[in-house]
Amino acid sequence: MRPIDWRIIATDGETRAGILKTRRSVVETPVFMPVGTQGTVKGVRFEWLEDELDARIILGNTYHLFLRPGHEVIRELGGLHRFSTWNRALLTDSGGFQVFSLTDLRKLTEEGVEFRSHIDGSRRFLSPEVSMDIQAALGSEIVMVFDDCPPGDAGFEKTLKSLEMTARWARRSKDKFNELQRDGADSGHVNLGFGIDDFGLEENPKSEIPDPTRISGKQALFGIVQGAGHLELRRHSLELTQEIGFDGYAIGGLSVGEEKSVMYEVLEYLAPRMPHDAPRYLMGVGTPEDLIEGVRRGVDMFDCVMPTRNGRTGGAFTSRGKINIRNARYALDPDPLDEDCPCSVCRRYSRAYLRHLYQSGEMLAATLISHHNLAFYLNLMKRIRTAIVDGEFEAFRTGFLAQLDNE
Repeated sequence: MRPIDWRIIATDGETRAGILKTRRSVVETPVFMPVGTQGTVKGVRFEWLEDELDARIILGNTYHLFLRPGHEVIRELGGLHRFSTWNRALLTDSGGFQVFSLTDLRKLTEEGVEFRSHIDGSRRFLSPEVSMDIQAALGSEIVMVFDDCPPGDAGFEKTLKSLEMTARWARRSKDKFNELQRDGADSGHVNLGFGIDDFGLEENPKSEIPDPTRISGKQALFGIVQGAGHLELRRHSLELTQEIGFDGYAIGGLSVGEEKSVMYEVLEYLAPRMPHDAPRYLMGVGTPEDLIEGVRRGVDMFDCVMPTRNGRTGGAFTSRGKINIRNARYALDPDPLDEDCPCSVCRRYSRAYLRHLYQSGEMLAATLISHHNLAFYLNLMKRIRTAIVDGEFEAFRTGFLAQLDNE
């Protein structure tokens, strides 16, 4: 039995609609995964994510949770699900991207990365083995291998060296991951032979428990394909990663400063070459347009901090493009953020009121706009899935992009 069950239910060109069953929820793909860096999606209560927004899977951040409160604290308290009370699926990143973003505060060797905490300056160390141990303590449904993340403008030779390091680290990650699974270190393990209440899940028709004969109740492990904008290196990295073998495959090292055309070229080249029978995950991307274009090229899973980060600074995503609620033009605007959005924020609050909250420094402004942005992203993915199933993705894509008129 595998830790996840993945099935494609419809295709339209390179686009794929599927069902990803984990031990805690059933995820319809293509899917956008809200980012919960510190064990929380910033400014948005889990009740809203579950009940109104119906998010089936969110992210947790290995680097940040390692530093604070510490993975041993979370392990002691029963894993990230019990600690945070999020009872649906979790994907945890490896911590690699955050560590490599520290630049001057880190030292890279074959063994791993020594770095100074951005919180208190203390010396810390991350390696494939340490990352796997942290993610076992967190108990996520999907674990990411520890990878080397070169800058987006890295040259050919530096990128080649980096992706080969990532492949070696991926093999070490898998070896340690398997050892931890055998030793029962996974704090989120679910014995699917028992009833729903035996592992702390709430009965919820939106969060179906998968057929226990098909999945194991263990964690899944995804590999990461690197290679920057070099297509031949992307293919080389994919071959090395497939040789090791994973439950799913991620595309890393994009949306890190390169031109959009480079990202789309890489996706168009790489995604169709990735295993057909496994989920494809584009890490850290992106705008609504990026999601549309990623799906068009065969990507199944996305995550990005953009909806909540923009929400905290007054940026709202709408079906007509992104708006900045701080602008004076909205001071007397009685309309909702998006007339086409069914979320509770758009049903109740005007642009003028939201601008007043923001200009007054009220924390509610960030909460409401973040809520709307997540609703917009999740509803967009729902509409994309419907279009794929109906065989009308290109018509949907053309119509959606034609409406955008960013400020």
